[in-house]
Amino acid sequence: MSERELLLIVGMMAVTFGVRYPVLALVGRLQLPRPVIRALRYVPVAVLTAIIVPELVLHGGTWNVRLDNAYLVAGIVSILISWRTKNLLLTIVIGMGVFLVWRALTGM
Repeated sequence: MSERELLLIVGMMAVTFGVRYPVLALVGRLQLPRPVIRALRYVPVAVLTAIIVPELVLHGGTWNVRLDNAYLVAGIVSILISWRTKNLLLTIVIGMGVFLVWRALTGM
């Protein structure tokens, strides 16, 4: 790793820390209103959805909402398994299995 790369990593770390720490330190000392606390419970779900959904339906910048899309089929199956069983390991194993089988069947 060159000196320039190390400087870049340290700089990114400083910026990330500098932006996040003051907010966390301030929130840690304030009593947040009940509606804000309730709303913050949905942040992880919203972030995860924003990361995963484009991966399921967009490929190469175009919509791919067809049955030959193994990502979409496995994602839908995983959602159903997770909803019915609430078992993370089972959801991952079945989701990956469906993805691999569907991908092999459709030749994607």
